[in-house]
Amino acid sequence: MSATSDKRMRRKVRRSYVISTISIALVLFILGAVSYVTLSAITAAESLRERVVVSVEITDELDKEAKRAILKQIKGRDEVLSVDYMSKEDKLGDEEFRRQFELDIREILDDNPLRDSFELTLTKESVDEESVREFVGYISTIEGVVYVAVPPIEVVDQMHERLTTIILALLVFLGVLLIISLLLLNNTIRLAIYAKRYLINTMKLVGATKWYIMRPFLRSALWQGALSGVVAGAMMWGLSYAISRMISAQVELLDQMAVIVIVGGLVLLGVIITLVFSALAVNNYVNMKTNKIHLY
Repeated sequence: MSATSDKRMRRKVRRSYVISTISIALVLFILGAVSYVTLSAITAAESLRERVVVSVEITDELDKEAKRAILKQIKGRDEVLSVDYMSKEDKLGDEEFRRQFELDIREILDDNPLRDSFELTLTKESVDEESVREFVGYISTIEGVVYVAVPPIEVVDQMHERLTTIILALLVFLGVLLIISLLLLNNTIRLAIYAKRYLINTMKLVGATKWYIMRPFLRSALWQGALSGVVAGAMMWGLSYAISRMISAQVELLDQMAVIVIVGGLVLLGVIITLVFSALAVNNYVNMKTNKIHLY
């Protein structure tokens, strides 16, 4: 073989290696992106049920001891996740509260007509119509409680059902995408090994053992899988950062630790996939008869 032919062959092998690495990285990135969206939807569904707040308004005649007694009763309930006390002066100074009325109450009334209240955040397990009705019935019987404001639970249930449907659809899509990705990656790696089938056959003819032939290919696959995973992980990290900057802070997204786990999973998946598929492809050509090598 001439020097020119040897250089041309090396360029083809190098080009094949680069293309297969990029292909693996892109497939891993797509898997990571869909996983990120699916897990974000699950997180949003869980957080939605943890944002149901019940406002328990109390009479102005209560002293501190009476308020503490009411607070103790409320905290003793299993349905309550957290409790915040909000005085009527705090309500009047809250911009969000005033925006709901689109006016300043003090401009119309001389006195503050609002009441002090306990803002209760319910646990996600208790956010259903029957449990909330029972809880409100109990709170209403407490002495000093004059009004209990409850958000429409059926709206929360409807939103949760829609999110659940979306999550199931994403999980099915993720499963189908995983199968397609594995098939694509298998073909990509097999094509990369196919370009070296004559080299494998030559090594076999001079007496090299199966492990001796497979070892350099597996070493190369290890580095290729790690590199592909790192590239896909970097793209995934950039995507999560861009999404977090574009979406409002009120929308619950995956935290950094979850993103790190996804990135680490992409690197690990890239290494495992390239090692397994490379081993299968090399083993296929090692076991292939010499007179059949040109047919594949």
